[in-house]
Amino acid sequence: MKNIKAIIFDAYGTLFDVNSAAERCKEKIGNKWEDFANYWRTTQLEYTWLRSLMKRHKDFLQITEDSLNKSIKVFNIDPSMKKDLLDLYKVLSTYPEVKETLYRLKKKNYKLAILSNGTPSLLNQLISNNNLENIFDDIFSIEQVGVFKPDSKVYDIPVKKYKIQKNEIIFLSSNTWDVSGGGNYGFNSIWVNRNNNIFDELDCKPIKEIKNLNFLNDFL
Repeated sequence: MKNIKAIIFDAYGTLFDVNSAAERCKEKIGNKWEDFANYWRTTQLEYTWLRSLMKRHKDFLQITEDSLNKSIKVFNIDPSMKKDLLDLYKVLSTYPEVKETLYRLKKKNYKLAILSNGTPSLLNQLISNNNLENIFDDIFSIEQVGVFKPDSKVYDIPVKKYKIQKNEIIFLSSNTWDVSGGGNYGFNSIWVNRNNNIFDELDCKPIKEIKNLNFLNDFL
């Protein structure tokens, strides 16, 4: 792809495995751990959208805790596990191919950044715990604008920082609504379809669909 100056990654579900927190507690949670993890994640996202619409902002860690509280009740999880589950969200693992891909892209001199709903402190913890320091040029958090994705103010952040055109950015996310948000904004949006999902009908399709980040080798 020509004229690409920056590659921007979503964090949760794209670089970092959001189910890895619940998976680490699966022996205590039992065989419902995966359903519980998916429900927690879905509720977390719904709360970001609802709070953006209601203009009642809370940061991502607070929303993660609120959605965990509901999920614990729905799945009848021992409330004493709450702190462990919430703390594990701060040390999520990367997907297997992430580090190698990022190191390879870094050598090609693209601007590399994260654009995430997460708070700066949460994101920096994840970067540190996964030994990804010195990879990213910037860690962009929605806290800079006080509203969650897919508000266009969020996608403005890297464009304004790098003083480049929207179509000079590749944006990667595993979340279809985020891919559509970035694509409708004007990014070259790529869908990282890790779970063979169906894309949403939101007036924008990704320029490419890949199974994982290894497939970036085919065109970058």
